[in-house]
Amino acid sequence: MSTFSDSYIAANASNFPAEAIPALRQSLEALDESQVSSILAIELKNPTTALIFSILLGNLGADRFYIEQIGLGIAKLCLAWLTVGIWPLIDWFLIMGATKRANLERINMALMAASYYQ
Repeated sequence: MSTFSDSYIAANASNFPAEAIPALRQSLEALDESQVSSILAIELKNPTTALIFSILLGNLGADRFYIEQIGLGIAKLCLAWLTVGIWPLIDWFLIMGATKRANLERINMALMAASYYQ
């Protein structure tokens, strides 16, 4: 199954933190054929799209809503005006890493579910 893990990592490496890729590759290699479909069904969020949302709609919290961090999205929506735009500006630098970590969390949950139902 290393062919699947190699091709999956090659296609999606930009969507995960670089330091997590070796552990992710090892977890993917442990999957059998029946578990691969659950991994392929995961919709990964694009960090560049999150950055574009952050730049264009950062004051509305759209970037946080995009990566499914609803609580932070609501807080950013409510507090961005009080922080005089500092929070959205800081998020321009943080959102890509947050998106990659959210993708890693999403795939780790699927890997745990796949191993649980094995």
